Amino acid sequence: MEIKPYRDKQGSKKQQVAEMFDNISARYDLLNHTLSLGIDRGWRKKLLQLAAPCKPKNILDVATGTGDLAIALSVLNPEKITGIDISEGMLSFGHKKVSDKQLTDLIELRKGDSESLDFHDNTFDLVTVAFGVRNFEHLEKGLSEMLRVTKPGGKILILEFSQPHSFPFAQVYRFYFKHILPIVGRWVSKDRNAYSYLPESVEVFPYGQKFIAILEKLNYRNIKSHRLTFGIATIYEAEK
Repeated sequence: MEIKPYRDKQGSKKQQVAEMFDNISARYDLLNHTLSLGIDRGWRKKLLQLAAPCKPKNILDVATGTGDLAIALSVLNPEKITGIDISEGMLSFGHKKVSDKQLTDLIELRKGDSESLDFHDNTFDLVTVAFGVRNFEHLEKGLSEMLRVTKPGGKILILEFSQPHSFPFAQVYRFYFKHILPIVGRWVSKDRNAYSYLPESVEVFPYGQKFIAILEKLNYRNIKSHRLTFGIATIYEAEK
């Protein structure tokens, strides 16, 4: 079942996702960290720990948004980090953050479609995406593109929401995610659809073993999953 941000509008999921992120870009970072209670920062640190052993020189961050993960990846001392996103609004804030941190020589953020990456085969030592694959219009196409541009032996790290199962945490989480988060997100972002789309898209996303099965089908190798914070999120680690 395909979930789109704006049910009352025409347009593909890709177009609507770009519009949604353009609409909330000014408040995205505040909302992202506040609504996750700051836990998302720890998740990104875990991704960095998994990325460090491969010592990547050339990194691609897909669905980079405002560039948080691209900037965090700079601690790995790569030669080049490229971040792509379909939302110009999100990228505009990302450019400012990169400039403020004096990382413009290292990090390039540009508009790009995750399902049609404008890079040659076997280009990157590391490809990452944080909370982006859930928004792909065609999941397998986007994942195939990520694998295509990864060098043989290179690593792919995917951080995405999943769903906890243990009682009572799962029940508390679902109540917060379905009832509290949309109300607060709607009030702060001024977009009544964006933070309703979030829990709906998480609910239909094929997380865990279902997602691993998709990666296996696409010839990702040495796949591991790392559940975070009782399963709220998961990092999928794989190689080409």
